[in-house]
Amino acid sequence: MRPRVVPQRGLNLDYVMWLFTRISGLAMVLLGLVGVVGALLMGARTEMDLPTLMRWTFFPNPNHVINSDIPDMLPWAHAYWQVMQILVIFFGVSHGINGLRVVLEDYIDRSFFQILVRGLLFLIWLGIMIVAVYLALTSYQV
Repeated sequence: MRPRVVPQRGLNLDYVMWLFTRISGLAMVLLGLVGVVGALLMGARTEMDLPTLMRWTFFPNPNHVINSDIPDMLPWAHAYWQVMQILVIFFGVSHGINGLRVVLEDYIDRSFFQILVRGLLFLIWLGIMIVAVYLALTSYQV
């Protein structure tokens, strides 16, 4: 059994990421509520079925609306929804990668391998963010 490491006082990566995990979880819930309410106000209650509404809530992409045979596409393909989509992607991916970092660091000791794992996770996060933001910005074809 490993001896317990006493945490340092003040701001360090673990404390900041612990706070970020709580804030990002709350942000994802709030963004989901904003997505549902926004979609319902735009007419989703009469034009979308429930699975399409849930897809829109967590990934507000107008292609989900196009596939739902909604006649008027313009209100759905708006920059506001692109920002919402990028925020959901950012908080979701960052939350998940941080959780993976915490789990992996439980199984590795403080060494060069920990720095390597953190660097690899950062590169994975960066790659996912670049691809996701690219898709969010180029998927609006009205």
